[in-house]
Amino acid sequence: MVFVGAAHAQDEHPVSGTVTDANQGVPLPGVNVRVVGTQTGTATNEDGQYELTAPSEDATLRFSFIGYETQTVDIQGRSTIDVTMTPETLTGEEVVVVGYSEQRRADLTGSVQVVDAENLEQLPGGQISNKLQGNAAGVSVISSGQPGQDPQIRIRGINTFGNNTPLFVVDGVTTQSINNLNPDNIASIQVLKDASAAVYGARAANGVVIIETKQGDEDLSVQLSSSVGISRQPDETPWDIANPRQNAKIEQLAQCNSNRNNPNFSGPNHPQYSFPNGCSGGVELPNYILPTGADQVDESNYFVIPNYTDASQLSNFNQIVRANKSGTNWFDAINRTGTVTNTDLTVSGGGEDGSYLLSAGYRNEEGTLMRTYLERFSFRVNTTYNVTDNIRIGENASYTAETNFLSNELTEGSAIGMAMRAKPIIPVRDIRGNFGGTAGGGLGNASNPVAIRKRTRNDETLDKRLFGNVFAEVSFLNDFRFRTLIGGSVESGYNETFQFPTYELSENNTLNQLSETSYNNLDWTWSNTVNYNSTFGESHNVSALAGVEWKQDINRFEFASVQEFFSFDETFINLSNGTGTRQVNSGKTIVTLASQFGKVDYNYKNRYFLGASVRRDGSSRFLNNRYGVFPSGSAGWRVTEEPFMEGVLPWLTDLKIRGSYGILGNQLNVAPNNAYTLFASEQFAYNISGDNASAAQGFAASRIGNPDAQWEEQTNINVGVDLAVLDGQLEATVDYYQKNIDGLLFNPELPAPAGQAAAPFVNIASMENSGIDASVRAQVEIGDLQIDGSINVTSYNNTITKVSDAANSFSEESRRFNAQNIVRNEVGHEASSFYGFQVIGFWSSEEEVQNANQEAQQATGDPEAVYQTDAAPGRFRYKDVNGDGQITPDDRTFLGSPNPNFTSGLNLNFQYNGWNLSMSLYGSQGGDVWNQVKWWTDFRSGFAGAKSVEALKESWKPGQDNSGATVPIQETQRTASTNQVPNSYFVEDADYLRVRNVQLGYTLPSRLVQQVGAQRVRLYVQGSNLFTFTNYSNPEPEIGGSDATDATSFGIDEGAYPTPRQYRVGVDLTF
Repeated sequence: MVFVGAAHAQDEHPVSGTVTDANQGVPLPGVNVRVVGTQTGTATNEDGQYELTAPSEDATLRFSFIGYETQTVDIQGRSTIDVTMTPETLTGEEVVVVGYSEQRRADLTGSVQVVDAENLEQLPGGQISNKLQGNAAGVSVISSGQPGQDPQIRIRGINTFGNNTPLFVVDGVTTQSINNLNPDNIASIQVLKDASAAVYGARAANGVVIIETKQGDEDLSVQLSSSVGISRQPDETPWDIANPRQNAKIEQLAQCNSNRNNPNFSGPNHPQYSFPNGCSGGVELPNYILPTGADQVDESNYFVIPNYTDASQLSNFNQIVRANKSGTNWFDAINRTGTVTNTDLTVSGGGEDGSYLLSAGYRNEEGTLMRTYLERFSFRVNTTYNVTDNIRIGENASYTAETNFLSNELTEGSAIGMAMRAKPIIPVRDIRGNFGGTAGGGLGNASNPVAIRKRTRNDETLDKRLFGNVFAEVSFLNDFRFRTLIGGSVESGYNETFQFPTYELSENNTLNQLSETSYNNLDWTWSNTVNYNSTFGESHNVSALAGVEWKQDINRFEFASVQEFFSFDETFINLSNGTGTRQVNSGKTIVTLASQFGKVDYNYKNRYFLGASVRRDGSSRFLNNRYGVFPSGSAGWRVTEEPFMEGVLPWLTDLKIRGSYGILGNQLNVAPNNAYTLFASEQFAYNISGDNASAAQGFAASRIGNPDAQWEEQTNINVGVDLAVLDGQLEATVDYYQKNIDGLLFNPELPAPAGQAAAPFVNIASMENSGIDASVRAQVEIGDLQIDGSINVTSYNNTITKVSDAANSFSEESRRFNAQNIVRNEVGHEASSFYGFQVIGFWSSEEEVQNANQEAQQATGDPEAVYQTDAAPGRFRYKDVNGDGQITPDDRTFLGSPNPNFTSGLNLNFQYNGWNLSMSLYGSQGGDVWNQVKWWTDFRSGFAGAKSVEALKESWKPGQDNSGATVPIQETQRTASTNQVPNSYFVEDADYLRVRNVQLGYTLPSRLVQQVGAQRVRLYVQGSNLFTFTNYSNPEPEIGGSDATDATSFGIDEGAYPTPRQYRVGVDLTF
């Protein structure tokens, strides 16, 4: 045994040395030094020095460090090995995934955005899609402040009237959602923005986002990342709501203005407020919220059963509520400081036979809005195994379990909408601790926002998803590789909501109801590809791909609800205990896609590049036109490889001109049963025989089918330039794109004989998109200071070119404007444009109104004509757009659009010794927002409720100097000249610049961390969404739509969930 031990000791070989930067010559601390094929390793100290004992003098050392090219060095019997490491350049041999294959980034001929992985790691966790904002030119992300809510992602603008969500490809498996993936597992993201996406055919029109997850490496590594933090809303209140006394003054002002010419007016009156001196004096507030018809209350008569089950009891209730004279800040009442916890543990390693990665993550994020939250457990296993030199197998699998409760905001009926509407004189609770409300005169009909959120206490949402793939690869005949992959997801979940009856409102809902929805989704993909790659004649390189793919999605749901429970205790709230009305519904859809595709890329001397692809898809969504063919072609010219460029511009590292053309498809906007006419049982009171007026049971068409529907088709043209100078320290990319989209699926209005049947989707509309994407990235070293910065800018122009054969426009979103719509989608204009009358000022006097009426009578020849309906001093004056001398519906015009003209992102990273500072900013310019909040807060003539300070202080007032007035006269009635019709008063500039992320970190010296057995320890503090610079009067200028699948009506703010600020501290450990 002594002899064996001595022999082993003689085989060991000590090695030491110093690692320095190749450009600066400075030592590099923290470099990972490993003996290849073993677990032996160390890290350099602060002086860049290392020492270890290799198992033999023939071993190989591997040197790796973030931001530097990895090196391997054979020991060859040496005891001292000094290494100089070269920083990674932007134009190196980086390989990116582009549709079933890999390609050198330098050889790309399409518009492919490679998202910097280091930037992604600096951004806060939560959702992968939110990390794309500002990191990829041409990609816009409209997100909500709610944890777990899917953001609306668009690549190069609006591509369809319906769902604009891009296709996501995760480890080779397609999916429509990535928000349940753990962001810390992501290794790379590529965005295909042009015809390069055509290899995905019928699903590529909205762009493709390709995501690769992390894999194991040769070295054993254990990484632990953990952070804790808080989320909170900005200190300023979202809306400048008047306090109770000011609210009473607005009531006084409105009544006096409306009756200023009424000789019988005896002064203002109100069920809650008192006006002792009429129009000229002050106001008095009550001590209690006075019930309708009462002038006093007696606390001893209080009687309320909050969880009543018998609706007849409501008439006996006598709720007593003390008035909150100082005012209730309803927004503060429903918001809180939320906590955020995130922990990820990853173990990875490998060797010559394969690799493995095991990961577990936990995230718990409380929303700032009461009762909104996300709790997610995630697990991942990625492995590969080399069966032989030519056969490799592996799998990538993840499992997530999420509990997530969302609030449907963006409408006045939500908790935030009600916080904007509820009068501040109402307290959160009454004298016995039950909810306060509008059960009294003059208080409007807003619900108690706190009650809305508290009554979701039994609501629950749970989602479980297994997602991944297994694959096998066989290399043969040197240049060929066959790959088969089976992947997909199994998802199940449920949603449970319970509606409690209300007792505190002027319009109570006595219903109690349990609703449950469960779903089970299975989707699978089986793809088989053969790749060929060969270089011949030392100048020609050809890579080719041929493949077939089958995909099927099977989705099922069951819904049930029941009313009238005898108890609201959770023990008894189940479907079997309700005694009232029951509803049961279920559904199942099966969608199948069968595809064949091919792709060829050729380059000559890395100078000239050609590419082509074609895909044929067959979809079960369509009946008579199931198959579509989607071709593409591209070309590139690397000018710097031309002989005439040699030595001409030594600072010019790379210059490539490229272009692409292709046809892409979209099938998202048609239901699987769109081809079929559906019938439903109905009852109609129709006197067919002439002697019977009773209802007759029968069947009627509920939807008309269209068997001839087919793919939406997008023709995509892209021209780009790639530039690199100073050995890749500065890189720039500019792309011009144009997309012509034909056959958009749209459901035009059916003629009257169709009855109440829903219209089918037909290929009838079209639109055009064009713009420029540009990005610049620079890496600079100044001594020990390293700077890495990037900026991207996207311009965007959208035009509708056709709606239907019978109409050139369609309108949406009437909200509270007497069936007149806010949004108009019309030929020649952008999708989702705002539409209405253009306000040019206020009517200043009755004389001005009469003069305008006389001009209208002269212009029309009608002695009874008026220039503008309801025109009066202090009200809006509208622009006569068509010049006919009279304001009519024909004078409505386009007032703006929520689509920005430009978006931009700036990312900066500074490193100095062990310190690093990173920050990211995002901006949007040229868009507008429809501020529907003003309808509720700036006009007394709207519903009774909360009003703005501006309505009191900045409104037009009779007999005063109104040169500075910004709000119309306060009145008690709605009119066509104020808030009864859509007009430009509600349209505001939505430009903003947001500081999305600032992170300061410090990596401890390696000599300290090695003493505790660690390889790397990094501490950091981080702030997210710290500042938003905007002229918009509300706090959140980034407004999406209430439905992510509809691009024809977004940008309407009626109580948006503001993006919260987040502060975190965290630690990253590597062993």
